Amino acid sequence: MEKIILTGDRPTGRLHLGHYVGSLRRRVELQNSGEFDKIYVMIADAQALTDNADNPEKVRQNVIEVALDYLSVGIDPTKTTIFIQSQVPELTELAFYYMNLVTVSRVQRNPTVKTEIKMRNFEQSIPVGFFCYPVSQASDITAFKATTVPVGEDQAPMIELTREIVARFNNIYGPTLIEPEILLPDNAACLRLPGTDGKAKMSKSLGNCIYLSDTPKEVAKKVKSMYTDPLHLNINDPGHLEGNTPFIYLDAFSRPEHFEKYLPEYKSLDELKDHYTRGGLGDGTVKKLLLNIIEEELQPLRERRAYYEQHIPEVYDILKKGSETAREAAGKTLDEVRRAMKIDYFDDPELIAEQAARFAAQAKK
Repeated sequence: MEKIILTGDRPTGRLHLGHYVGSLRRRVELQNSGEFDKIYVMIADAQALTDNADNPEKVRQNVIEVALDYLSVGIDPTKTTIFIQSQVPELTELAFYYMNLVTVSRVQRNPTVKTEIKMRNFEQSIPVGFFCYPVSQASDITAFKATTVPVGEDQAPMIELTREIVARFNNIYGPTLIEPEILLPDNAACLRLPGTDGKAKMSKSLGNCIYLSDTPKEVAKKVKSMYTDPLHLNINDPGHLEGNTPFIYLDAFSRPEHFEKYLPEYKSLDELKDHYTRGGLGDGTVKKLLLNIIEEELQPLRERRAYYEQHIPEVYDILKKGSETAREAAGKTLDEVRRAMKIDYFDDPELIAEQAARFAAQAKK
């Protein structure tokens, strides 16, 4: 069986460091590992419209922003199929069939759905499209027979629901679909990178994101304003690491060679943490180290993005070709699903012959 990856993002804004450490960086590693036969990365514009139906221009503009972010981090269209969800209508048809295999109460129990509904103040009036987006995700994953789905931990309930839908479909209609496995970030700090203000998650609405497309000046300003230990008032005060944003970012980004390059008086992050907790180390030193590390990470991304920003028609061509490739793959799965569900009426000569014979026999009576 082929090893296939499906993953993606909603185009509701530029991508940030949370996306980068949570999924984007890992996608590039997996793409270049040679372990997978096919990789599909989806710009989920149709899903974004489930809670932005009154603002389609926002989604339309952000499709190209997300595509530029993908290309800037090193997602290679010669190795990975980048496509736009709405340009693969087969996904919608699959989702429609899957809706019969899951109950309203099951979707309501999904903790990710609960959180999303509360976050968007949809408790009193939930758009049907938004409510059903876990089923749509199952369609996206199964359409490409994905065996692996790299996501953050908050998406684990979605993958579990997909597995349930696959199991139910195969039980009713015969073995057709593939049950995917979830692939979580291997660095615990990358499971959920907090915002610069120390909030639990980076959020565009809270303005606490460092975007991949931010300028060096913007990044420096955001790092310098990061939430630290409110009790660490003087340099000699013992510091606390829990909830200390710069140290959480260092957990996600720093490597031993960074200390040799930017802060040689420390051999490792553990030594830095030890000094901070016993006192005598200022937040400014920690933030300066972090800024150097983040800038080293982002500079190659800026250079790649600058190239594609000057070649926008090339980017749309990549998306068009990727969507055509994705549609061909999804179409094959949809054909198999139709056959399994016995709704391939015009492609089943045995059915036509059987019905013709049945009515001919009735006519002779």
